[in-house]
Amino acid sequence: MGNLTFVMRGHLAMLCFSALVAGSFSLGGLVANEIAPTALNAVRFVIAAVVIGVAALATTGLPRSAAQAPWRYLVLGGLFATYFVLMFEGLKTAPPVSAAAVFTLTPVMAAVAGWVLLRQVTTPWMALALAVGGAGALWVIFRADLAALRAFEIGQGEIIYFWGCAAHAIYTPMVRKLNRGEPAVVFTFGMLVAGGGLLWVYGWSDIRATDWANLRPVVWITIFYVAIFASAATFVLLQFATLHLPAAKVMAYTYLTPSWVIVWEIALGHGAPTGLVLVGVALTVVALWMLLDVGKSDTVMETKGLDDA
Repeated sequence: MGNLTFVMRGHLAMLCFSALVAGSFSLGGLVANEIAPTALNAVRFVIAAVVIGVAALATTGLPRSAAQAPWRYLVLGGLFATYFVLMFEGLKTAPPVSAAAVFTLTPVMAAVAGWVLLRQVTTPWMALALAVGGAGALWVIFRADLAALRAFEIGQGEIIYFWGCAAHAIYTPMVRKLNRGEPAVVFTFGMLVAGGGLLWVYGWSDIRATDWANLRPVVWITIFYVAIFASAATFVLLQFATLHLPAAKVMAYTYLTPSWVIVWEIALGHGAPTGLVLVGVALTVVALWMLLDVGKSDTVMETKGLDDA
């Protein structure tokens, strides 16, 4: 019963994760061309690390045991930093619709990574759920416009972002493989410090070249949002979920992100979707129901994954 409770909490964590991540797409679209990706993300990681560090000290503390094998944090921080930088690099040339379509490949890649790293098995039912969710997400992303879907072309930006999504997919099972019992908040803090350090070294020239004093207020709003809500909070949610759910199920919640983006766009006054778009939203909900319906098998699959790790 206790294991099942943690499984359900993992699903709830990913529901919140998808809603918070969606906000970064809507706000990020407003400032995409106003600051270098490495500069934005270097500051983002620092702010998030401070927030998570304070949270860790106020709750679990920072045990010395968490400092064992610091290379683990470099691996995880490097993977997530790679995802964020390549996302913004890709968006320099890739239309948001095309980039979002690439993002829907993440759950499938996470399923593959979960099998390679942890031997987590994706059942036929789960594979069907991923397919239904992917179809629904694409329908939402392309606003139920078949002409837009047929016109989809792979460009340099999409290729760049694809590799970022691959890093994101590998990150998910790697959290479980490298965690040695540290609380999620402590493990997240180590990852943020390592990832931030890598970004400051790699992006130092962009950081120096940024005119920080003259950035528009919306840029700072976006930086603090992605640092606190779309980074610090979502990192904890993601790492908690990955300790209790298979990688494929964790990443399946990315299918909800386009639907949450619609909610954000409506809130920002950018208009409501058509009735046909809501068909895609319904499909993503069906996919999540399918995943929740097989929740009873999560404990068995998780035990298998831990034993094989």
